[in-house]
Amino acid sequence: MTDGPVRQASLREHNLGLVLRQAANALRPPSRADIAAATSLTRATVSALVDDLIAGGLLTEVEPTPRAGAGRPAAGLVLSASGPAGLGLEINVDYLSACVVDLAGTVRHRDVRRADQRPGGPDQVLAEVAGLAADARAHAEREGLVLAGAALAVPGLVTPEGVVRLAPNLGWRDVDVPAAFDGLPVTVDNEANLAALGELHAGPGGPASFLYVSGEIGIGAGIVLHGTLFRGARGWSGELGHVAVRPDGPACRCGARGCLEQYAGQEAILRAAAATGTEDLRVRAESGELAVLGALAAAGEALGVAVAGVVNLLDVEAVVLGGVYAPLAPWLRPAVAAEIRSRVLTDAWSPVDVRPSVLGADAAVVGAAGSVVRTIRNHPARWLTRTVS
Repeated sequence: MTDGPVRQASLREHNLGLVLRQAANALRPPSRADIAAATSLTRATVSALVDDLIAGGLLTEVEPTPRAGAGRPAAGLVLSASGPAGLGLEINVDYLSACVVDLAGTVRHRDVRRADQRPGGPDQVLAEVAGLAADARAHAEREGLVLAGAALAVPGLVTPEGVVRLAPNLGWRDVDVPAAFDGLPVTVDNEANLAALGELHAGPGGPASFLYVSGEIGIGAGIVLHGTLFRGARGWSGELGHVAVRPDGPACRCGARGCLEQYAGQEAILRAAAATGTEDLRVRAESGELAVLGALAAAGEALGVAVAGVVNLLDVEAVVLGGVYAPLAPWLRPAVAAEIRSRVLTDAWSPVDVRPSVLGADAAVVGAAGSVVRTIRNHPARWLTRTVS
């Protein structure tokens, strides 16, 4: 489907989005005339739409780039740095985080609080996250930003209504998350899904189809096919951590045996390496400590076995190592890639790229905030209606 003007009842709504995306995706700030030429809209129509987008805080004009030749250069248009923004929140087993992302995708605020979230239970954890959200809102307001909404990343099975059906590593079951946020519209999604979306939109040149593997205490996966997140029939795809790599292996928190998390989850790797944390693991790996290198190689082998099955099934172009796997990628990648080479039928003709996440540990929370911002960029008329009303 081409991104062009339409002639129907939704004309203005569509063309507002078209003009905003032209400004957002341009390599240099385009003028109104540039947008008219690129979209085939008339200059008068573009000018009226731009005026609406500026009044709504979505676009701003910047000084024109000097140019040679006669005539006065026209002002350029860029996404506003002081308009609506998205709030990203994340709950994970051993930390909580929040970030604010402006309309251009720039992170304007970031807060991480590290602590084991398992003892507190859902009510306490959600109260702490609400406090993080309040602090982030105050920071955004000091910078002249208006929070358009929030998205929360959770390591578990989430319904479209935001109910966490099961988060085995947190010990949660049937938790109504949005009910805990009074007055702030919050959408809830699986953390690996939001991280995959963050990775997809992190910059040009990335693969259109990839498997994002979120390595934390649990292991989740976000599946992106042809530039679209694949959620499965009920929205619960991506539970890579509970794929059995050894059916007779140790018991998992989910109730099964031999799950990938028991061999390549964060706690499993730290235990095998006798390490105190991810940073300790990385430092000792850099120094070439054999026990640590062996633990990482074993984790990479188990991860590669599970990932190879996904590649055989879905034919993705790349595997992205995220979460704690990102800083450990230099030592995990060789074993993962070796398993893919030996197990994926098509590897000889279409090798799979194994790469670290661009966003690293922030992928889920940045992806959450970015999902709010992208809704505005894709449907600016909805935001303009809110600002008028």
